[in-house]
Amino acid sequence: MESAAKLDKNLARTPDMDEVVPSDKKLIFFMLVSCFVLWGLLNNITDNLVPAFGKIFMMSAVDSSMVQFFFYGAYAVLAIPAAMIIKKYSFRHGVLLGLGFYIIGALGYIPAAIFQVYDIFLVSIFILAGGLSVLETTCNPYVIALGSEDTAIRRINFAQAFNPVGSIIGLFLAKFVILANLNPATYDERVLMSPEELSSIRVGELFWVCVPYVGLIAIALVIWFFFFRQKSDLKDQGSALNFMASFTNLMGNKRYVFGVITQFFYVGMQIAVWTWMIKYIMALTDKVEHEAVDYYIYAVFLFVGARWLCTYLMKYIHAPRLMAAVAAVGMAVTLGTIYLPTSMSVICLMLISGCMSLMFPTIYGIALRGLGDDVKLGAAGLIMAIIGGAIITPIMGSFIDNSTLAFLVPGFSGEEAAVRSSYYTAFVCMVVVFLYGLFNSKKA
Repeated sequence: MESAAKLDKNLARTPDMDEVVPSDKKLIFFMLVSCFVLWGLLNNITDNLVPAFGKIFMMSAVDSSMVQFFFYGAYAVLAIPAAMIIKKYSFRHGVLLGLGFYIIGALGYIPAAIFQVYDIFLVSIFILAGGLSVLETTCNPYVIALGSEDTAIRRINFAQAFNPVGSIIGLFLAKFVILANLNPATYDERVLMSPEELSSIRVGELFWVCVPYVGLIAIALVIWFFFFRQKSDLKDQGSALNFMASFTNLMGNKRYVFGVITQFFYVGMQIAVWTWMIKYIMALTDKVEHEAVDYYIYAVFLFVGARWLCTYLMKYIHAPRLMAAVAAVGMAVTLGTIYLPTSMSVICLMLISGCMSLMFPTIYGIALRGLGDDVKLGAAGLIMAIIGGAIITPIMGSFIDNSTLAFLVPGFSGEEAAVRSSYYTAFVCMVVVFLYGLFNSKKA
């Protein structure tokens, strides 16, 4: 084990790729990063399906948010089976299985669009997201295992820094392919249409919903064939997964348990903030869907830049302390989103994304550090925590539909008050992240 002096010296060096990723692992790392880009892209396209399906199928905020319930609910179902698979076989098999599920789920969009059935879309989304669950359960610990544990948090942050690149691509696809092709007819106008006329409009709208998902199958196949042909892989040399022993060890680890809880609230916050961002902009301004998504794009650009900056700063600042400081700023800008005048509140809304940038990989890296043979089941638990997106997003949607928290913003009324006050959900989640950073701030 390195001495403290030697470790400090290592951390003080200028970072380069050889420190973070060994030379013989760079190609595998690059292909894993491609998976990070893929699921980032799909996550953010899916966020935009909520307003799209709300308009196409004429649904309430809660009903349209079932997209997120099925998408992130799949993470809870398949994360532990994925951990068992990669424990028994290898990381490579996990990647192959995850991409296979994605391809099957994406193909399901075709009959869903042909028959114009929302429930078929939800089933397809569940299968597709199940594949992403397997990928995340596999790829995150795979990246951690590609080099020294001393650089593990930097390596996972570096890989995760490409995830929002996919998010940006996904937002542009959502804006120019899906939202731009929604018919401008309002809910009231659609109610007055004949069934034939309404069906004709939906045919065109649902076709453009399918295009990006089905088109990405080609990229998924390229990555699949790479790992299919890849013979060198990191394999577990131990026995089959002893589930109960690992589970007992993990439940006795306070840092890990608190990390899973924090990841639940963090992911719930990220998905809820981004899902309802378009509705927030539309409620406070005169923007329509494909115009309001521009603010979402600006927010994700800020998210990307902040993640790269924070990854660099972790070379000098203890990661939990940095996360606690950023979460404190996040709490402040969330309150600004709720209470400040429109021009300033919209800026604060986008700044929330900058504050969220380092949280997922940092929570992940802190929680998994030093778990040894329990790391794969531990990774599955953290991926299961992504179900926070399936639970917190509809809760926030119900606050919008029912104006539940509107009494907290007495200076505003109507839909604006409902949307503003719903961001108290994000504030509570940010507090949990702040506390986790403080909890680990004094630990080596």
